[in-house]
Amino acid sequence: MKRRVASWENGHSVPDEFYGTVVCEALGVTTAELGLCHLAGDDAEFLGARYSPSPEAAISTVDQLWSADLRGFEPLVTSEASAPAWHEASLYWLVASHPCPPPVAMSSSPRVGLADVATVKATTDVFAQLDDRFGGNHARQSLVQYLSRDVAPLLKGRYTESVGRALFATVAESTLLAGWMCYDACHHGLAQRYFLQALRLAQDGNDRRLAGSILSAMSHQATFLGYFTEAVTLARAARMGISGVTTPTLMAQFHAMEARALARTGDNRACELALAEATKALESRNHGDEPEWITYFDESELAAEAAHCFRDVNHARQCATHAEQAMTGKHVRSDFFATMVLADAHLCAGEPEDACRVALDALDLGEQLKSARCVAYLSEFRRHITVYGETTSVRDFCDQAADHHLWVASESGAGRRL
Repeated sequence: MKRRVASWENGHSVPDEFYGTVVCEALGVTTAELGLCHLAGDDAEFLGARYSPSPEAAISTVDQLWSADLRGFEPLVTSEASAPAWHEASLYWLVASHPCPPPVAMSSSPRVGLADVATVKATTDVFAQLDDRFGGNHARQSLVQYLSRDVAPLLKGRYTESVGRALFATVAESTLLAGWMCYDACHHGLAQRYFLQALRLAQDGNDRRLAGSILSAMSHQATFLGYFTEAVTLARAARMGISGVTTPTLMAQFHAMEARALARTGDNRACELALAEATKALESRNHGDEPEWITYFDESELAAEAAHCFRDVNHARQCATHAEQAMTGKHVRSDFFATMVLADAHLCAGEPEDACRVALDALDLGEQLKSARCVAYLSEFRRHITVYGETTSVRDFCDQAADHHLWVASESGAGRRL
């Protein structure tokens, strides 16, 4: 028995139903509050891996996801993303005729109002700032704890239809952020599950613009993981699904995601056309008509996407030009990525000394970042720099880089190219 309890407490298993019931009765808590949910290891591996069929199912699923994530349940945290899950979710969302009414709660459930929704929004904004500045691994668990302990009871509360719509849309934003943070930490199966459930919540929040942006996030992750065809499809589904309510900035983002995936397939012509459409769309935007959460996507963000595209099609000079335009000093992690792409451009152009100099700048930028994606960029740069052997510039760079934690982490070669 002691061994079974230790295995559960270390996150390697869950207790059986009888034992879980006894513990819950003794402590006076529910199975969800204790983080049991009666999930066997195989069940937990697939928790949240499908688009939830109803608002009630979405609430139950995200509640269990948050709880299992908070406990560091290994089969879930180490799970891989699934290409069929992206296809299924995008199709279900595209053909959904209208949002379902919010679930009916018990009369004893707490009443939820717009003030509660505003609190969730403000709290999520704080976590988004921390993610931007310090990386997804910095405060991810704190966000999940907030969602599990404070937000889950709101979803199970009593609210009017209008408040319910606002609540679902806001929690979709929060869950999307959790997905991005998991993605940045390279917990890819868990990130995909958060994206899938965020998409369902956005549907029931009647926020198709947000849903489109969630599909765009899925496309971003799919490209990172090497699922380029799926990434193109997700970006196109996002564009198609919100055609009646779209905005220029959203269209620019969707075209940019499509371009990123097309660049990795080697379709230069289609990539350039998609980038041209993104530029055209962004030039026509009206800031007053854009959702607040997409206003970050501006000329510098588009330049960063273009820089990645031109790097991947081996156009070093165009890559360097766009990478330099992407560096604004406003977003630490984004500047790190753009700086590393500029270093890649110098390598592609046969300029290892400049590449090493720029990569050191990126390492200085990344001193406070806890991001597995940043490590992935450095792992790839490390592989490419070995082509130049033991030159003085490369040796000096490696000596200086050894003092940076991201460079040390990159020794394992973890991660994939973004």
